[in-house]
Amino acid sequence: MTRTYIVTGSASGIGAATANLLKEAGNNVIGVDLRNADVEADLSTPEGRSAAVARAVELAGGNVDAAIACAGISAPAPITVAVNFFGVTDFLTALAPTLAKSSAPRAAVVSSMASLQPNSPELVEAMLAGNEEEALRIGKELADQGPQTGYLNYPSSKRALSRWVRRESISPAFAGAGIPLNAVAPGTVLSAMTRELLATPEGRAMVDENVPMPLNGHSEPEVIARLLIWLTSEENTHTTGQTIYTDGGADATLRGDDIWS
Repeated sequence: MTRTYIVTGSASGIGAATANLLKEAGNNVIGVDLRNADVEADLSTPEGRSAAVARAVELAGGNVDAAIACAGISAPAPITVAVNFFGVTDFLTALAPTLAKSSAPRAAVVSSMASLQPNSPELVEAMLAGNEEEALRIGKELADQGPQTGYLNYPSSKRALSRWVRRESISPAFAGAGIPLNAVAPGTVLSAMTRELLATPEGRAMVDENVPMPLNGHSEPEVIARLLIWLTSEENTHTTGQTIYTDGGADATLRGDDIWS
């Protein structure tokens, strides 16, 4: 059965791999990205998100079966918060009523293994409170202290996103409407975002120290795409609220065997 998907971040990386695999399987895919997509929109702004949802739903003829939010950046700046958290949560919240009309609605997002890294609790709480103005203010304060502190925008955005997925997955808008909502958290993915960092032995050593991947090393975007596609398929009826670390063993390496105590 052909399904209709909306995929954000469809022009590159995990989003492009996901859109391509879905199309190869015969699905209808509406891509959303800043450029080179069916819907060109700036997900870093409330206006851009609203316009993107409206246009994507219009192109879908009002019938959307699944949404996969892959759009994201890792700049040590507050725009990372705007895109990675609000660009995902606002988009899916606005799209949920349309998804609910499907006979098998599904939603998934791309978090990151960085959700386990040190972050700014103040920034995370501002995001989870839905206060974008305050979150961007805190993000700017971090960025003004230099790139190392500014980097906290990235793990903070992913920590907040995984917590949002867990919270919203059991809400009336998602579970109540029969919509499983999950996150996939990659380790190091071979993409434009990581190419420069992995180009030197020093860069690779730094990456591997922070994100050790004993199982098969760095992954291709298609590895992540395949899991996103299963999570948003009709086969997934009960998996929800999860952040699944598709990270070659980085989570298990760093946190060990007991994460429950």
